[in-house]
Amino acid sequence: MLNADTAWPLWEDAPLDGAFTLQDPEAASDAAIVTAVDRPWLFGFAPARPSGRAMLVLGGGGYTQLMAGREGVAVARWLTGLGYHAYVLIHRFPTAAHGIAAPLDDAREAMRMIRAGGFEHAGVVGLSSGGHLAACLAADYPADWPPPATRHAGQPTRPDALIIGYAPISTNAKGRTIVADKPPLPPPEKQAMYDRLQPDAQLSPSPPPAFLVYSGNDPVVPVENGRRLHAALEAAGAGAELHIFADAPHGFALDTPDLPVSIWPRLCEAWLRQIGFL
Repeated sequence: MLNADTAWPLWEDAPLDGAFTLQDPEAASDAAIVTAVDRPWLFGFAPARPSGRAMLVLGGGGYTQLMAGREGVAVARWLTGLGYHAYVLIHRFPTAAHGIAAPLDDAREAMRMIRAGGFEHAGVVGLSSGGHLAACLAADYPADWPPPATRHAGQPTRPDALIIGYAPISTNAKGRTIVADKPPLPPPEKQAMYDRLQPDAQLSPSPPPAFLVYSGNDPVVPVENGRRLHAALEAAGAGAELHIFADAPHGFALDTPDLPVSIWPRLCEAWLRQIGFL
């Protein structure tokens, strides 16, 4: 599945068959789109020349689908080329069946699983809604949420490096929107999750160094999201870079040629070397 080297169920030893639904089962792995998730899975991609470090990859899709290919597998292939073991998470969505905590619980368990696999140093790359989820890994887990039992107790969930692209950090939250009279997002569980998880306002102490990349004219995710997170990270003492490209589409990922935004992966590689994570 997804042409991965390894695959593991997150919470229980259940079969891969039926765990999630692909929009087109015949699509190439780097074009895969997941439309429903019953049981979350973690897919591993191994580098030819391992650096001994790992990255969790969280694709976008607005928490109602998952761009597992171009924002997941394609990102993992980029990272393996840099020497990282890369892990693409197929997480559950916030729904009545799974609850509003499901995506974050899955991401936290994925980080524990990666650490338990022998990786002392692990970062996270998140794009679009996956960037919101990635930022939540550097924020406090809601005190009123009972966390599910983990199979990897004692393993940390905080990433050592944070890479976030065009993510809706908090402008979807009630009282913090920048679009006048913005209606609640469907389904209700998705809006409730955004209301409860505002990572720029809920950062944990000593957040990790961060690389943020946004489009200044993004029609879907206002660039104010990046500015808010950057300011919060700096206020918390984290080293953070914010790159804003004046003209780029939402979801530029790694495959937007002929625009200045296409150089962001090279800028990110330079940043990873600068912080000693590459």
